[in-house]
Amino acid sequence: MMTVHEISELTGLSIRTFQYYDRIGLLPPAKYTEKGYRLYDSKQLEILQQILLFRELGFSLKEIKRIMDNPHLDRNEVLEKQITMLEMKKEHLENLIVFAREIQKSGGTNMSFNVFDTKKMDEYSRQAKALWGDTEEYKEFEEKDKDKNLQQRQTAVTQMMDIFIAFGKLKEQEASSEEVQTLVKKLQEHITANFYHCSKQVLSGLGEMYGNGGEFTKNINTVAGDGTAEFVSSAIKVYCR
Repeated sequence: MMTVHEISELTGLSIRTFQYYDRIGLLPPAKYTEKGYRLYDSKQLEILQQILLFRELGFSLKEIKRIMDNPHLDRNEVLEKQITMLEMKKEHLENLIVFAREIQKSGGTNMSFNVFDTKKMDEYSRQAKALWGDTEEYKEFEEKDKDKNLQQRQTAVTQMMDIFIAFGKLKEQEASSEEVQTLVKKLQEHITANFYHCSKQVLSGLGEMYGNGGEFTKNINTVAGDGTAEFVSSAIKVYCR
């Protein structure tokens, strides 16, 4: 366990920053001492690293909190996308440096402004926010979830896993078969009834997550058998065409 003073010295962030992160629920400490001092463990440090990476990428604290509060968040996938965005930012900065040096070398003005175009980065960031929770669907999930008790939440998740188990039993069929496609529709309706409105666009994004090899893939395959997550992903692609 580390005190707030120790973690402040380690990270270079002020104690006030940690107090504020705690107050808004972004980074609560692992525990408090009897005198009310904050203590942080390795899990809090891991969360802090993700928060700081998001800050480097220009995400607001409100956006970061919404992302980190997402119960369906795949942290491995988050890190992969953070790396991609950091690489895009690095490439953008390197291009700006080359551009500035060319102007310095020529002693004149370069009339090209393409180097300042950030549309590609902005679009990738927008897609990431949409995937991680900055959407109407996630707001709807929060609204539906707030009045549920633990048993209701567990039942909804168990029923969803039962659908994946049913997919596992159909893996030998074509993803386009009527039985498989009916099951995709059942999955879509279950998500809508228990979590948020699952449009084909939303379902398509979920399908990509199910089959991308991250935590969702592992969890589904553990419950429903190897290859099930990838099969569900393929079936969803057919359904959403």
